[in-house]
Amino acid sequence: MPLTADNQAAAIESPSDTASTPAREIRYEHSDDLGELLSSLRAALLVTTYQAGKLAVLGSHQNELQLSFHNFDRPMGVAITADQSHMAVAAKSKVWFLQNAPDVANRLSDATPRDACFLARTAQITGEIHAHEMAWLDNQLWIVNTLFSCLCTLDDRHSFVPRWQPKFISELAAEDRCHLNGIATANGKARFVTAMAESNSPGGWRATKAESGCVIDIDSRETVTTGFAMPHSPRLHQGHLWVLDSGRGALVKVDLQNGTTEIVARFPGYARGLAFLGEYAFVGLSKIRESSTFNGVPIAQDRQRLKCGVGVVHLETGKLAGQFEFKTGVDEIFDVTVLPDCPNPAMRGPYAAEDGAPQIWMVPPPTA
Repeated sequence: MPLTADNQAAAIESPSDTASTPAREIRYEHSDDLGELLSSLRAALLVTTYQAGKLAVLGSHQNELQLSFHNFDRPMGVAITADQSHMAVAAKSKVWFLQNAPDVANRLSDATPRDACFLARTAQITGEIHAHEMAWLDNQLWIVNTLFSCLCTLDDRHSFVPRWQPKFISELAAEDRCHLNGIATANGKARFVTAMAESNSPGGWRATKAESGCVIDIDSRETVTTGFAMPHSPRLHQGHLWVLDSGRGALVKVDLQNGTTEIVARFPGYARGLAFLGEYAFVGLSKIRESSTFNGVPIAQDRQRLKCGVGVVHLETGKLAGQFEFKTGVDEIFDVTVLPDCPNPAMRGPYAAEDGAPQIWMVPPPTA
C-alpha cells in the first residue's frame, strides 16, 4: 500500500522538556487513502504512546487526514462512555478525566470544523498501579490493574477498589504476578481478560512469556485458550472474540466453543491496541526495545524490520486497507480507540500549553 510521498513532521514538547532538552520531532507517513477511509467511516482514532508521552488524535476533514498530539504523563488505556460525553486516560499514578463540550467545539477558531471537544477536567490519584486498559461499565470506570493482578474501580476514599482477580492469584500484592493487561466487554459487562501467564509468583510471567499468554473468562474464571506470546487487547466484535498475539505480530480470532484460534492478519510489529468499526480492525504496532522483556519473543528475531503505527485491516479479506507509520519520535503504541460518528474531534489535555493549543476556560453562565 503506497504511503504519502513526503514525510510529515511535528515538533512537540513534553511537560518534562527543559530548555536544555530539544523538542521531540515526530515524523510520520500514512497511506494516501487513510483520510478518505476515516471520512467514509465518520470516525477518528485515539492512539496512545506511553514511551513518547503523547495521545495522538487522527481525524479527517474533507477526506484529508487531520492529526494532533496531546501531552499526557505516560498515557496507556483510553476509555470513552457510550454517549461520548466523557473520556478517561490512564497515566502515571493517576487517571485523567476529560469531558466533551460540544458547544465549545462549535466555537473553536480552528481552520476545520470540529465534532467534539474533550477538555481535561479532573484527575484521580491511584498511585503507581501500572494501569493498562480501561472500560466504562454502567457509568463506572473499570481498570486493568496490572501491578496488583486484578480488575478495579475507583472511589473517593481509596487508591483503588479491587473487583475481580484470576483464580490462580492468591492475594492482592504489588507484584505483577501474571501481567494482566487487557479487557473485553459486551452489553455493559466485563467478559474476558488477557494475561501473559497463569502465574502466582512475583513477575512469574516473564520466564514463559513467549508461550504462556492466555485469555480468561471473567464469569467462570476459567482459561479459554492459551499459548500466546505476550497477548493484549481482547475484543468482542461481530459475535467473535479477537485478541492480539502481540509477540507474533498477529490478529487472532478465537472460537469460544473449543478455544481454537485462527490468524486473520500478520503485521511487522508488536501488535498492541485494537479497535473495531464495522468491517475494519485498527491495530496498533510497536517496535520493541533492546531489553530482557522481549528476549525470546518470536518477533524479536526480526527486530530491525518492525514498524510503529496503526494498521487497518479489512476483516473479510484479512488485507491491509490503510496504514499510519511513525518514522521517528514514537517507537511504541499502547492503545488504539475508535471515536465513531466523530470524524474530527478537538482536545485540550492537561498540558494544553505544552501542546501549543490555546487555553480554554469553562465557567457557568452569569446569574440574573
